[in-house]
Amino acid sequence: MDNITFPQLALSPKTLQALQDMGFEEATPIQAEAIPLIIEGRDILGQAQTGTGKTCAYGIPLIEKTDPEATYVQYLVLSPTRELAIQIADEMRELTKYQEGIRILAVYGGQPIDRQILALKKRPQIIVGTPGRVMDHMRRKTIRLDQLNGIILDEADEMLNMGFKEDIDVILADTPDAIQRILFSATMPAGILELTDRYLHDPVHVRIVPKQMTVSNIEQFYIEVREASKIEVLCRLIEAERIKLALIFCNTKRKVDDVYEKLQTRGYSAEALHGDMKQLSRTRVMNRFRSGEVELLVATDVAARGIDVDNIEVVINYDLPQDEEYYVHRIGRTARAGRSGKAYTFVVGREIFDLKNIQRFTRSNIVCTQPPSLVDVTETRVSDLLDKTRDVLAAGGLDSYLNALEQFITDLTATASDDAFYTTADVAAALIQQALGQKLTQTNEIESVVPYEEMIARKKKSRDRLSGGGRFAADDADRDFQDALLGGDAMPDDLDDEPKKEKKKRKKKLEPGMTRLFLNVGIDDHVQPAQIVKAICSSSPVTGKQIGAIALYGRYTFVDVPADAAAQVAKGLSGQKIGNRPVRAEVSAAGKNAADSDFVPNPRKSKGDYDMPGKFGKGSRPGHKGDFKKHSKGGKKHGS
Repeated sequence: MDNITFPQLALSPKTLQALQDMGFEEATPIQAEAIPLIIEGRDILGQAQTGTGKTCAYGIPLIEKTDPEATYVQYLVLSPTRELAIQIADEMRELTKYQEGIRILAVYGGQPIDRQILALKKRPQIIVGTPGRVMDHMRRKTIRLDQLNGIILDEADEMLNMGFKEDIDVILADTPDAIQRILFSATMPAGILELTDRYLHDPVHVRIVPKQMTVSNIEQFYIEVREASKIEVLCRLIEAERIKLALIFCNTKRKVDDVYEKLQTRGYSAEALHGDMKQLSRTRVMNRFRSGEVELLVATDVAARGIDVDNIEVVINYDLPQDEEYYVHRIGRTARAGRSGKAYTFVVGREIFDLKNIQRFTRSNIVCTQPPSLVDVTETRVSDLLDKTRDVLAAGGLDSYLNALEQFITDLTATASDDAFYTTADVAAALIQQALGQKLTQTNEIESVVPYEEMIARKKKSRDRLSGGGRFAADDADRDFQDALLGGDAMPDDLDDEPKKEKKKRKKKLEPGMTRLFLNVGIDDHVQPAQIVKAICSSSPVTGKQIGAIALYGRYTFVDVPADAAAQVAKGLSGQKIGNRPVRAEVSAAGKNAADSDFVPNPRKSKGDYDMPGKFGKGSRPGHKGDFKKHSKGGKKHGS
């Protein structure tokens, strides 16, 4: 398709002037296809990744179609997070710069609802909001959708992943039948197709998926590292790359706080951003990051949605993303507005195989690189100090310091022993060491790991040696070998550091009306609770709010689901892939008796030593130790 300019789309002069002020001349592919169709009134199923201009793709036609004289809600935009809702509303307000009478309001959780109710009394025609807060206003009758002209679901797949399907159904059911419905999603899972079939009328599928899913001007690297060395590698990267503005992604809120605190302790300008923070704090953090007052922002995937900062130099995946799509979303935060950028991903142990899947999915080359050495870091720091020294020399005004230095050298020479002689260069070197000494002492040695290519060769030899030991022995030994070779224990440090009192809390009894399911995937497969929730919500009618406790162990997981839907959940999960491993799900063979007992499998047991319900029927489990272990109470096998 030839490049389409905005004047070719027959937009109003006021909208064209606003776009020109925003620096936009040519429409992106998704904008060129979607804008005419939305203006025409067609329902749209749009598929495009982040950074393709989705907001303007629907925002421009909404502005064009909005009646500024109306005093009711004409269009509703649903967003998965408050940050994205704020970003959408701000961008649409820029589009109305020369339009009089069009009012746009963002409503989201974390902001006092009374303030939003006052704003709603000003009769906005366009509302952008998160599903939960929109439903809250609907219950209060402060938002009415009976005269709605259209509804837009932005990042619909992410809303389903977060368990908002039930909320979306309620909202859509309360809208007039004949309205225009527009759905944008980066991916097309079963849940999205179900929404499309149920609510969209003869939709046009607008699909913009470039051959290379990641931006070409992003240099992508990965570093194989042990979990315990991650913070040291991160600090070395910051120093060696002279990073001034970076976004650092972690998979959990706890990890975000941990990394943020460690960076602060080392003297870096850093802030944390995750869902447990109050909206006022999140807004303050984002403003500081946008202004450059804070150089490093540590965030979770969900909290980072809506971050719209053009000059981010580097994205660092401190934790490997849980989904391939998350990788695309993450690194798309750099190299914006025609700039170039870099992305670094830390890889621990068998995560190397997940990284290979990401490379296949994105059709991009992620280059293996080594962490900066202490020599690299020291040279960078000294070079930066000398650059500043040049500026000081050029500015002049050093006479008083020169006198003091000359006197110091005279005194030093007079008191030195016969074999000691110090030049001016010696004194300058000592001053450099003193100036950088504190930072230099904060660098530690990084424990080396074996490169991936060498691991493959050793792995083959190990398999050859173990080939006579039976399939299960070889598989278990192979797992142990990879762990030892590429990062030690496969247990994530979030669980490894878990206090004993927290482990006791996991010995939970089943809530009334719940059933416990057994899944044959666990920590060793790098499975996260969010992946399990996503898989359940996408393959069954169960919502995220209905899912109970999730207990992850080495090679398996227990999850509590509503009893009346347990069979359907198990059926829907079975055959899916979580953590790149096919799932087998079944009602826990120990039933409620096991859930009500004090027994909880120990995730720190050696491999082949787990108590696993029904893995091989009611008999023994082949492996390193042979049979199931027995309980101290009554010698009863778990799963018999």
